[in-house]
Amino acid sequence: MVLAIDRRIGKYAILLAMNGDQEEFPVVTPSQWKSCMGKVGSMDSQKVVAAIETAAKREGIIKSDGYRETHALYHAIMDALSGVTRGQVQLGSVMRTVGLRFSVVRGNPYEELEEGDWIAVALYGTIGAPVRGSEHETIGLGINHI
Repeated sequence: MVLAIDRRIGKYAILLAMNGDQEEFPVVTPSQWKSCMGKVGSMDSQKVVAAIETAAKREGIIKSDGYRETHALYHAIMDALSGVTRGQVQLGSVMRTVGLRFSVVRGNPYEELEEGDWIAVALYGTIGAPVRGSEHETIGLGINHI
């Protein structure tokens, strides 16, 4: 199993999340991959999960029926949220709020086709007390096999 240098799925996910919809630094993923982007702000981690899952299903990144793909996406989201929240996936209950841009990327990052698809979720934005000006930058990445 060899990770192809030009197909690092996490790198593409992070670049998409950080770049957002700006044309300043266009990010082009490999043609056979699927991706989507969006924004979410909340004091509730469940709303963050729901926004990302809804976008991924709406854009055809994962199938809306069935468990396996939703489960893989969920674990990638939770890993990314863990990075954003420094291991404590809590927001409102500890008086924190987030304003995030997210990306979801699906594809095979390996040279061998039999390795199958993987999914990456990247989150980039701010976290802090629910008082404007009290936030700081944050980033998180989660990658899971499908």
